[in-house]
Amino acid sequence: MLKALRKSFKYSLPILFGYIPLGFAFGVMLQAAGYNAIWAFFMCVVIFSGTGQYLIVSMLAVGASIPSVLLTTFLLHFRYFFYGLSMIDRYHRIGGLKWYLIFGLTDETYAILSTEKPPEGITRQAFYAAVTFLNHCYWIIGGVLGALVGGILPFSTKGIEFVMTALFSILVVEQWKAHKNHLPALIGFVLPIISLVILGADNFLIPALLAVSVVLMCMKPILDKEGRLL
Repeated sequence: MLKALRKSFKYSLPILFGYIPLGFAFGVMLQAAGYNAIWAFFMCVVIFSGTGQYLIVSMLAVGASIPSVLLTTFLLHFRYFFYGLSMIDRYHRIGGLKWYLIFGLTDETYAILSTEKPPEGITRQAFYAAVTFLNHCYWIIGGVLGALVGGILPFSTKGIEFVMTALFSILVVEQWKAHKNHLPALIGFVLPIISLVILGADNFLIPALLAVSVVLMCMKPILDKEGRLL
């Protein structure tokens, strides 16, 4: 496992530079809401979701009920159902480890695992596990550090949440460069825009995800023949 972690580390570097500051900002926000570093640690271990944890902090700060937090979090992460569909073949026959890989499938981890090939000398399963574990560790470290420092040195975190947007933009560019067939990416870009125009900003996300998933599943035989399915 150590060999897999060592060889997979360079693939996770973009996530390291994104997760540490963003996790740090989460920790600061959690501390400001009245929860210490122990809470930050357990939330990062058990939830492992940037958008979800930011949302939970905001809802806890206004005294939202547990059922409303759970329902809102579920709807926010509905997109992972569609991410998971494209990973079925990759996680097939991977054993009990697949449950951790499913849990750790964040936007950024998905971007790496769907693009990069395992380095020479380690198995596909070991590469997937190492990248997922490293990314999880980065998020935990960032969150705990933020909570610790936030309790000592209060400061404004306005605008720091843009780190995740910038990180994901870089990963999208890398995927575009790594594949000659850009049709799946274009479908994923155009259909959400159409959904946004028709349904508006508050209602477009789930219909857009459904439309993209249906179109890509229908086109899967064609894309598989080309051997370049994203």
